[in-house]
Amino acid sequence: MAYLFDTDAISELLRPRPLRQYVQWLSQLSRDEQFTSAVVIGELYKGAFRSQARERHLANIEQLILPAVTVLPYDVATARVYGKIRAHLEKTGKVLADADLQIAATAIHHRLELVSGNLRHFERIPDLRFYRILIDARRS
Repeated sequence: MAYLFDTDAISELLRPRPLRQYVQWLSQLSRDEQFTSAVVIGELYKGAFRSQARERHLANIEQLILPAVTVLPYDVATARVYGKIRAHLEKTGKVLADADLQIAATAIHHRLELVSGNLRHFERIPDLRFYRILIDARRS
């Protein structure tokens, strides 16, 4: 199985004391099972540029995160999946932020399980496979 990591799943690893259960699970994954979206990287950069500790956060992104995970682009094929999801959610009145939908579209298009602590955001998206390790680790 391969996984797409949401922003909070990556940020968890940069905490002073990341959740042990989550870190243990992650350490068992091979490098070729670990993906994220260019949209997630954009969110991480936004946070870094807004931070008082800008240089430290930029260094974390560029020296720790980018070498450790494959970043998938937000391309035309993914945009098509996004459009389908967005149209469906608009019909049901359950729209999410565009970034969340783009991340979900990336996971669906590439047939990856999404790792996120934000089940509430993503549970309404049809065809999205969600891996609950971060949620379960937070509850332990």
